[in-house]
Amino acid sequence: MSSTEIITSPQNQYIQLVRGLLEQSKLRRKRQSFVAEGARLLEDGIDSELALQFALYKSDLSPRAAQVLKLLPPLVPAFLVESRLFEQLSDTETSQGILAVFSIPNPAPPSHPDFLVLLDQVRDPGNVGTILRTAEAAGAQAVILAPGTVDAWSPKVVRSGMGSHFRLPILSLDWPFIAQLTQNTQTLQADMEGQQIYWQADFTKPTTLVIGGEADGISPDAESLVTGSVRIPMSGQNESLNAAISAGILLFEVLRQRSK
Repeated sequence: MSSTEIITSPQNQYIQLVRGLLEQSKLRRKRQSFVAEGARLLEDGIDSELALQFALYKSDLSPRAAQVLKLLPPLVPAFLVESRLFEQLSDTETSQGILAVFSIPNPAPPSHPDFLVLLDQVRDPGNVGTILRTAEAAGAQAVILAPGTVDAWSPKVVRSGMGSHFRLPILSLDWPFIAQLTQNTQTLQADMEGQQIYWQADFTKPTTLVIGGEADGISPDAESLVTGSVRIPMSGQNESLNAAISAGILLFEVLRQRSK
């Protein structure tokens, strides 16, 4: 349902809400909503079961965004925004001219945990988004965000997740719940001083992979749950790999072992 009226005021309620959701994790939690921008993300969102609340678009849409506008469900409000105002709102350098607000899902944790990823103190949005995308590709059941990890629904994480937010269960849990959920899995920490080289570990067992932040590693709460550690051997001079790269190597080793 597209509006013929053009939004021109930065004080408009929809503009204010989108700006707040882009900038404030507190508001995202309160409203249980997030912003997805660009044709690719909206295509994934429309194909998912997540509730689409409303869309904003500008007149000079990219061709792909114009097609996405036609795909919006009939009862979803879509508002035309003055181009200059939309550009001020946009979180991307080269905007395609369309964004939408979706409801944040509340997925149930897996009833039989078998392949989980636990992110602890990972604070770089690009790393978290990349890990979400990789975890989905490798077949993880869910990604758990421990306290101290960046908000998964922030715009930079959503953008780098490339649609995984619409398909992968993302669980923001406290430590008692994390302990309960992972208690019947081997909980393996990625560590440069790990006990085993990663391909020596048996990832066919129910597994939780723990990925810590590059700056601080994992927290004492995570350490209390860890049952072992794995390392990625390196021949160069770097002390460690990027968190997202490390996660990708380990995630696809799990997939490789389970694909035999």
